[in-house]
Amino acid sequence: MRVLGLDPGSRRTGWGVVDREGRGARYVACGHVAPSARLDLARRLHAIVHEVHAVIERYRPDQVVVESAFHHEFARSTLVLGHIRGALLVAAVEHDLPIAEYAPRAIKLAVTGRGGAGKEQVAAMVRMQLGLAEAPQADAADALAGALCHLQRVRLDAPRRRTPAAERLQALLATARSAR
Repeated sequence: MRVLGLDPGSRRTGWGVVDREGRGARYVACGHVAPSARLDLARRLHAIVHEVHAVIERYRPDQVVVESAFHHEFARSTLVLGHIRGALLVAAVEHDLPIAEYAPRAIKLAVTGRGGAGKEQVAAMVRMQLGLAEAPQADAADALAGALCHLQRVRLDAPRRRTPAAERLQALLATARSAR
């Protein structure tokens, strides 16, 4: 499974791609989109979505993870972040990709063990878990952390594979129920 993590931001939107490898993950690529601050919101959204489309087409993820909305102190910041999240969701839907959303606190908890971890700690743990030579830029690290969180959740939520002994026991129980 290949997962594209997206960390929405009005100045920088981070992206990171990881593959599931056995019980772990393998780094594929990461980066960020940073449209000019001089552009109006509509043009920044367009630039972000255009880059995300290119990332999706290049890396062909199976799923997309987008950090869920959280409230800023300022209503305008929350509103702008909502616009960016919406544009990212539309980009994923246009490629017919399943979308998972996780709260920032849940992502930090999954990657660092602390829901209140700082950006530096998240980047350090992403570096360690993916075996990178250096920590990725903060927004890209957050995107990679979202992808790692998703791989962890998918692994934990996956149905347990039954052993042959469990299969035989299940068959015996079914036979006993039908004999009643």
